[in-house]
Amino acid sequence: QVQPVESGGGLVQAGGSLRLSCAPSGRTFSSYSMGWFRQAPGKEREFVAGISGSGHVTNYADSAKGRFTISRDIAKHTVYLQMNNLKPEDTAVYYCARGSGSDYRNYDYWGQGTQVTVSS
Repeated sequence: QVQPVESGGGLVQAGGSLRLSCAPSGRTFSSYSMGWFRQAPGKEREFVAGISGSGHVTNYADSAKGRFTISRDIAKHTVYLQMNNLKPEDTAVYYCARGSGSDYRNYDYWGQGTQVTVSS
């Protein structure tokens, strides 16, 4: 099945960092805008960050500004989410998907997600 594959999640203490990766499985998403979302237990899926196909345009949720950086390596067909100064409230399953904007309904080709747990 064609979908992105996320990796890089794990358990980290508050103030720590993680870098998530999103690579294609079965196809390339290099020319498409991509986004990262997250979903905590009992909460709706929320937008975290997005990046254009060229990588030149990025946008972030207010909760991610100043702490998270989205980037992409065109040659490796991979999108990254560098997360610094993590907080317990960042604990969630993180997903990448193809699409643009902050509305998850504008996205298709979702990955299975990677768990991020931040301990206090």
